[in-house]
Amino acid sequence: MALIKLDLAGKSEIAVEMVCLGNICRSPMAAAVLHNKVMKIQAPRIVVSSSGTSDYHVGEGAHKLSIATWQVEGYSYDHTARQFSRRSFEDQDLILCMDLTNRAMVLNAAPNESTKSKVFLLRQFDPELSQIDPTSREASELVVPDPWGEGMDSFANVLAMIERATDGLLSRLVINK
Repeated sequence: MALIKLDLAGKSEIAVEMVCLGNICRSPMAAAVLHNKVMKIQAPRIVVSSSGTSDYHVGEGAHKLSIATWQVEGYSYDHTARQFSRRSFEDQDLILCMDLTNRAMVLNAAPNESTKSKVFLLRQFDPELSQIDPTSREASELVVPDPWGEGMDSFANVLAMIERATDGLLSRLVINK
């Protein structure tokens, strides 16, 4: 993972925010997966949240197929949609976006270069994709596609992508399993 530089050494707590467009499908699913996985580790403590770059669904719960998909796999999570805020640059150690558009929107909101260094695409942590530069032509391979309006198979496909990426993320962050 040469393209990802994380400066989180020695932190006892790491805050991670997942970001998509509406905060009802992808980012809450990613938050649900990571939240459940981090309950099984000792250090560091990882705090998970999610948001959307739009205000379309603020105050709503997760999409019913997102919930059904993560529940089928044994994950439990409570979610209320909220909009991404510039405050996240202060509060979060990592801001993990689901697609290129939302990554661009988050980067455009960053107050400085230092805070931009917290922003990644979630799938940059997928070990099979970690060599892809998010600014290259191949960057589309790093996108977690939006399953909104699709069926359960699309949501399950998204969940599989999220699981691989969060496993890769945790391999970078966890001291003791």
